[in-house]
Amino acid sequence: MSVARLDTGITMPEVTVVIATRNRRASLERTLHALHAHPAPPAVIVVDNCSADGTPDMVAGSFPQARVLTLGRNAGAVARNHGVAAATTPYVAFADDDSWWAPGALTRAARHLDDAPRLALIAARTLVGPAERLDPMSAFMVQAPLGVADDLPGPSVLGFLACAAVVRREPFLACGGFDPVVFFMGEEARVALDLRTGGHGLAYCNDVVAYHHPSPDVGEGTAKRLLALRNGVLTAWMRRPARVAVAETARLLRAAGADPAARRAAVQLLQRLPGALVRRNPVPADVERELRTLAAMEAAAGYSTAPH
Repeated sequence: MSVARLDTGITMPEVTVVIATRNRRASLERTLHALHAHPAPPAVIVVDNCSADGTPDMVAGSFPQARVLTLGRNAGAVARNHGVAAATTPYVAFADDDSWWAPGALTRAARHLDDAPRLALIAARTLVGPAERLDPMSAFMVQAPLGVADDLPGPSVLGFLACAAVVRREPFLACGGFDPVVFFMGEEARVALDLRTGGHGLAYCNDVVAYHHPSPDVGEGTAKRLLALRNGVLTAWMRRPARVAVAETARLLRAAGADPAARRAAVQLLQRLPGALVRRNPVPADVERELRTLAAMEAAAGYSTAPH
C-alpha cells in the first residue's frame, strides 16, 4: 500500500482530503474535528469559496494542520479542482463541509487504488445523518447494475457523490475535473463519463465508508431541484447524443409551463448553454449503451445515479 511515513514513525495512506466550503463555518468545524480525530489524521486542504463568516480564520486558528486556499470568488464545485491541483499525494478524497470519512476508510481506499491500476474513482458507502441511514445511491450501487469487472474492487458505476469519493489525482486533473458550466449540483456526471470514456475504472467499494450529515437549510430542496433540472440538461448537451440532449431540453421546457422552478431553470439553461456547447464531446457508443442500461434499471428501482 502506498504510504507516507511521518517523523514519528506513524504511516499514513497517500490520500489528501479536499474540502470546498462557503459560509458553513460551524459544520466545517465539525468535519475537521472528525478528520483530525483519526488515529493517523489525513492531510487536509480546505478551499474557501469566498466565505463571509470567518471560515479561513477559523481553520487557520483551530486547525493549523490543514492548508487553506482562499478564492476571490465563489467558484462552486470548481473549487475542488484547486485543492486537487495543490495536493501532493497520488490520491485525493473529497469531503464537503457536512461530510467526513470513517477512521480506516482512506487506508482501505488507498489499498484498492494501489491494487487496481485502472481504478480512477471510488464511490464510498455513504451513511446519512445521526441514524447512519444508507444513502439511496449506495443502496443502488451495491446491487452492481453494471456488473463487477475482474480488475476492479467492486461494482462498476457511472455516477458518484462528490462528498464521498476518492479519486486518482492525475486522471481527475487530466479530464478537467469539475467544470464551471454546471457550477454545483450534479457536477459529478460529466467527470464520471469522461473518466469512463478515457478507459478508467469507477467502482463502488462497500468497505470505504463516509458519513454525510446534510444541513436542513430552508428552501434547499427547491434550490437543489432547480439546479438538478438545469444541470442534467447541460450535461446532456456536453456528453450525450443530440437526440438525448434535445429530448431532455424539451422535457424541461414542458415542465416550465406549470412549474416556476422549472422556468427559472430554463432561463439559466439558456444563459449557460453556449458554455456547454463549446465543451460538447459526446461519449462513445459503448458508454452510451451503459448509460441506457443503467437508466432502465434505475427507472425500475425508482432512483437515479446518472444523467438520463
